[in-house]
Order: sequence, then C-alpha cells, then structure tokens
Amino acid sequence: MPDLQAQDREWSAAMRAALAGDGAAYSRLLISLTPYLRNLCRKACARAGLAASEAEDTVQETLLAIHLKRHTWDANQNLTPWISAIARNKIIDAARRRGRRAEANIEDFEHALAAPPETESFEREREKHDALRLLDQLGGKQRQAIEAVSIRGESLRVAAMNLGVTEGALRVSVHRGLKTLAALYRKTNL
Repeated sequence: MPDLQAQDREWSAAMRAALAGDGAAYSRLLISLTPYLRNLCRKACARAGLAASEAEDTVQETLLAIHLKRHTWDANQNLTPWISAIARNKIIDAARRRGRRAEANIEDFEHALAAPPETESFEREREKHDALRLLDQLGGKQRQAIEAVSIRGESLRVAAMNLGVTEGALRVSVHRGLKTLAALYRKTNL
C-alpha cells in the first residue's frame, strides 16, 4: 500500500483531472478515497463514542460533501488535508446530532496540519495584507473574537474569559464575524 504522501499526490492529480472534466478520474478518485475515509471515520467515531454504524454514515456524508464542494478545493494544495477536514467536520456534526461533545484525536489528522513554515513570498505577503485590511472592517466585538480564536488560537473558554463574555456570545461573534469577512471578501474579489 502506498504511503500517504504518494497516495495524496495520486488523489490530487485525479481531482485536478476531475475538475477539468474527466469523469473516469473522478470515479476512480472516489473509489480510492472510500477505504481511507472508512478507516479514518471508524477510528474517530469510536473515540467520539458513536456507534459503528455512524462511521459508514459519516463516510457517505463526507463523500457527498466532497462532491458538492469539490470546486472549493485549491488545486495548488494537497487533497488529503482538505478531505480530512471535511471528514472531521462530518464526525463532529454526527456527534452533535447525538448530543455528545466530539473530540478528534489530532494524530488522525496530523497529515492535515500546517506544513513547516516556508519563505514568505510576495503573494503571501499581499494575501496577509488583504486579510488584515478585511479584518479592519469588522466591528469591535467581532474583530476581538476572531483575533482571539482564529489568529491567536485561544480556546473559546480562555478567549471568552479574557473578553468578558460568555462562550456562547463569543461563538456568535466569531460566526458573525467570519460571515461578514466572507461577504467582504466576495465583494472585493468579484
């Protein structure tokens, strides 16, 4: 069985071909991804205390989400982290539907973590500048919430305590802030 990096290169190439209109490549990709997703979802569902049947449901939901959101994948990036993030979110959704708190073991998603820092390019600097410019357009609460949670990486509990708000209020501010940022981004990049 090929290592995950080699497999990711193969999957990424197949997804690029699929996005270019190659239906056979897309079919092969989904068939090839299924065992990987099944294994990933089975382990994560077991740790989250979900029934074994939830794993297969999560695999199917993940495959559907991949299909529906395939146009959002950045073809310059590896495919595996993108797919793993979708699977993780579907597992969390399944746990929420069952009224349980889902915690994913980071080891299952270690290949999806950020790569080692690389030399900053002009394009990356421009993107950072654009992101900060958009962030400057947010209101106080939303900006503070996003800076605390998304930029500094504080937990909801710590960020809420530091900002003097409840975790629920912080979640709402982050959600609304991200929604506003997305709208601002779309508006400036149309």
